[in-house]
Amino acid sequence: MSHSRVQFRVSAALVAVFVGGTACSSSASPAATGTAPPHATVTAPPVTAGFDYQIGGAYTPPSQVRVVSRDHTAQPAAGLYNICYVNAFQAQPGAEGEWGDLLLRDANGNVVMDEDWGEGLLDLRTADKRQRVAAKVNVWVDDCATKGFQAIEPDNYDSFTRSKGLLSDSDAQAYIRVLSAHAHKKGLAVGQKNTSELAGQRQANGLDFAVAEECGDQNKCGEYTPAFGDHVIVIEYTDAGLRTACDRWGGSLSIVRRDHGVAPAGASGYVRKTC
Repeated sequence: MSHSRVQFRVSAALVAVFVGGTACSSSASPAATGTAPPHATVTAPPVTAGFDYQIGGAYTPPSQVRVVSRDHTAQPAAGLYNICYVNAFQAQPGAEGEWGDLLLRDANGNVVMDEDWGEGLLDLRTADKRQRVAAKVNVWVDDCATKGFQAIEPDNYDSFTRSKGLLSDSDAQAYIRVLSAHAHKKGLAVGQKNTSELAGQRQANGLDFAVAEECGDQNKCGEYTPAFGDHVIVIEYTDAGLRTACDRWGGSLSIVRRDHGVAPAGASGYVRKTC
């Protein structure tokens, strides 16, 4: 889980694309606009919308919220745009036994861990293993679609940066293309989680919007917008990060400040602020 770690098809002719949750027509090419629209068969989250990050536990969203991200085990929030969180690149803590030979191991046979969160990395080095990992993750994706979510947020896209050199960004991209193709068939938009260095490949990888943690704090929000335009959701974990994000991007991006534990409302440590 990386929530507190620093971290489409378009024809040449006139096409209908979804922008801000509504259908509109556009004859501008991606080159002319500086960004490609979302995949033609899905709806990306509305831009500059009130957002709440609830992956630590579901609760009644504040009245101004229009977009919510919740864990795939939760139910979507009625009447809102719902993003379904799935830990797609790493095993949940204590769940290593569910993955067998799909865990990434070093030369000594030890599972390569995300030390910050105690999560074993998944082995994406071969096409066979990518397909087998995706088959398990796509069970969750299918459940997201059945429940009525409109998008998925595959977390830990950047696991290759913690793999001790065993995984490459090419492995990550090949795998996420498998996930995005399946999600699109289910009518779900796909969010790129962090990993700003790969934002320029969003169209090839089938990614429709971005979920960027701490990009205000790290001065990285501008690394997403050339590729995703205003389809960027920003999550900050400090007041300073929130101020920076709001000062520069408050009029164009969806921005929220949450506590590091992403606690439900009413729980100890809960924090939620916006611009």
